[in-house]
Amino acid sequence: MRRVVIMGAGGRDFHDFNVVFRDDPGTEVVAFTAAQIPGIDDRVYPASLAGPRYPDGIPIRPESELAELLGREAVDEVVFAYSDLSHEEVMHRASAALAAGADFRLIGPTASCLRSTKPVIAVCATRTGAGKSQTSRYVAHLVRDADLTPVLVRHPMPYGALESMRIQRFATRADIDAAGPTIEEREEYEQPVLEGIVMYAGVDYGDILAEAEAEADVVIWDGGNNDQPFFAPDVLITVADALRPGHETRFHPGEANVRAADIIVLNKAAAVPGDELALQMEALRRLNPDAAIVTAASPVELGAGSTVSGARVLVVEDGPTITHGGLAEGAGAVAARTAGARELVDPRPWAVGSIATTFERCPAIGSVLPAMGYSPEQVEELLTTIRSVPCDVVVTGTPIDLARLGDLGHPVRHVSYRYADLGRPTLAEALGPHLTTWREGARVRRP
Repeated sequence: MRRVVIMGAGGRDFHDFNVVFRDDPGTEVVAFTAAQIPGIDDRVYPASLAGPRYPDGIPIRPESELAELLGREAVDEVVFAYSDLSHEEVMHRASAALAAGADFRLIGPTASCLRSTKPVIAVCATRTGAGKSQTSRYVAHLVRDADLTPVLVRHPMPYGALESMRIQRFATRADIDAAGPTIEEREEYEQPVLEGIVMYAGVDYGDILAEAEAEADVVIWDGGNNDQPFFAPDVLITVADALRPGHETRFHPGEANVRAADIIVLNKAAAVPGDELALQMEALRRLNPDAAIVTAASPVELGAGSTVSGARVLVVEDGPTITHGGLAEGAGAVAARTAGARELVDPRPWAVGSIATTFERCPAIGSVLPAMGYSPEQVEELLTTIRSVPCDVVVTGTPIDLARLGDLGHPVRHVSYRYADLGRPTLAEALGPHLTTWREGARVRRP
């Protein structure tokens, strides 16, 4: 009996357990460790999800306790199961496991990917914030334009009560509200639903896949961070970020996603000079000479509202992109500067509670405010911080309407961004042959 600890962040760790370890009589998972997301440690993976071999569930402990766990529990193997860390950071964790005498393991797609009865398009990335979400939505519209029914399945964000999140289906904003989501969940779920796309998420992706297959002609895997897909893809699209050159070879598992891709979307390509773009395309071709490379942009649109030109602006950005994604700022800052903002007001002096802690933990954040909201208390701290900042207008680069969560105390301009092709081949051209084949197959199956 091999004793195992799974290192995670409330996503792939649970999936790898469910698929690889839950029913394996030769292993015992003695603990999960949690990192990256605040407030997800000091929980228990419940017996109802862990299965009959774990009648008491499985403890989830902070990653900082790893060394103690390895010694106390006589651990034979550490499984690394989260994403968007540099190769060096992954190997630091491997070194900690090896120093304690344990093996260090990464679970590959052959062991962890579930097989679907329906075609699967997976959208993954080289880094958090590369542009997966708008690409996934665009792909869903291409599928619908081909007279096929798409269903999006999102990478897990099980930060709340795990049993109640086993299978989640969202078709309306009321469905989302009823789930009591974090801000990060709202950022991923709301826009697809507003565009009429059904979305699934949760904890047990075997059961989720069965539900999605029942109403989809094509399942679209919408990845999280730069993780690999949970479903074996018929087409893997990997989104690379032109604003982060070289990251495609420096982060796990982003490099694996580039190497495995059928289509690479080099996003935000309009924001870099042509000679730099050519170098990036060549670097991607060296990793994967067989993939089609599509260049794309993420046009930023500033919604109606109070004047930004000449104003003091507080910019609120999508949280994960500028915390563990590593960008100093995002679409909100771009839109505010383009609109002529006189000043981006640094929110640090007015940050309270866990929002202030976030700035301490992530010193590379620019003069913007990450939309952190992993608990009702943190949401209130975010709103308090926003209300306290002396500014003329708030520009929100997060995909959701923050004003629905509470009074912001200032006029608000909302920023949106979408997928746009820049050259040839287009994403529609790269996907077209697959969609044609699947459409013919769907016609045969339909009565």
